[in-house]
Amino acid sequence: MVPIISVVGKSHSGKTTLIEKLIPELKRRGYKIATIKHDVHDFDIDHPGKDSWRHARAGADTVVISSPHKVAVIKKVDRELSLDDISGKFAGDADLIITEGYKREDKPKIEVYRSHQGELLCSSQELLAVVETEPLSPRSPELYKEVPHFDMNDVKGLTDLIERELLASPLR
Repeated sequence: MVPIISVVGKSHSGKTTLIEKLIPELKRRGYKIATIKHDVHDFDIDHPGKDSWRHARAGADTVVISSPHKVAVIKKVDRELSLDDISGKFAGDADLIITEGYKREDKPKIEVYRSHQGELLCSSQELLAVVETEPLSPRSPELYKEVPHFDMNDVKGLTDLIERELLASPLR
């Protein structure tokens, strides 16, 4: 099973920014990375009038869009799929899956935290690390003392932790 880590946090905390920083560092170290974005709302990658949209509108349960450089699958589902369901179907050639969201799933989490947003979302048992988007606040040591804290710009340190805890044999 490919290891999964979820980057979680409140809206506008910096989750996407952190993922954008982690991916190049992990790639530099030789890892293949897959990402899964959780959207609590409905999303649409088909645009009205486009062929794939027309196929789905005509009743297709699965629509695949393929080009020489990428492929996308749009599949209607009768329930929200779990991370394990999704990772088992789509991320077979990755060394690590990074999700944005999925705070309710039972995967290790990195919580992106801004002090003005109040309390953390996750319990200390769920957290691999806390990443603060502002300089580490005086409150930081009191926020789950047993959980490592990182500054948003300490991507190398955070990646070292991910390697130690989730990736059995670093590729460096």
